[in-house]
Amino acid sequence: MTVADRINHFNVSLSIASELPEGVEVMNPYLDEEAYRLSALFYSKFFNDNNHRTGVFGINPGRFGAGVTGVPFTDPVKLENDCGIPNHFEKRGELSSDFVYRMIDELGGPEAFYSKYFLTAICPLGFVKDGKNMNYYDSADLLEATEPFIIETINQQLEIGLDREKAYCLGQGKNMKYFEKINRKHHFFKEIIPLAHPRYIMQYKRKQLNDYLAQYRIALKG
Repeated sequence: MTVADRINHFNVSLSIASELPEGVEVMNPYLDEEAYRLSALFYSKFFNDNNHRTGVFGINPGRFGAGVTGVPFTDPVKLENDCGIPNHFEKRGELSSDFVYRMIDELGGPEAFYSKYFLTAICPLGFVKDGKNMNYYDSADLLEATEPFIIETINQQLEIGLDREKAYCLGQGKNMKYFEKINRKHHFFKEIIPLAHPRYIMQYKRKQLNDYLAQYRIALKG
């Protein structure tokens, strides 16, 4: 099996068994036949090998990016225009995806980037409450319910072929704090390197966009 085969099997098997807090719904794009087909095409295109890659962990999928396409930090626009995978989803852009693909372009484009890195999330399924995105750490009850799933899926991704030497964490606050906590206990990676979250950059620090792109470029090339 190639890395692509293992990722596609991982994605289609994702399921949270725990009961979630009232009003919180799981967002699982892989239950949608078209989203799964397109994500499988993406991984077959860029991960058709048996090479190890460095994990780059976001928080959890959002409604307009991976929650639609099944590809982390990749909205329908980027999936078609940057990754060369046509799709019939509504061509709505997403802030995090915009930053990530600017960064990918600076590192040589999708083929070069994905040959070295695997974009994923601490919690690979997303959540919605009252029609809005919800992060896995936004309530203590949700975190408690999802932690077994988070631990299990990080271990599964290590088996897919993630490098244990280091990982990157997108989000220098709560996401990094939680990642460090579970890493101390479970010893997933020797080192976790924090980077500012793409959405934070695009929403609050857009004037410093080039500075943040340089920070990413230096960190990832290092």
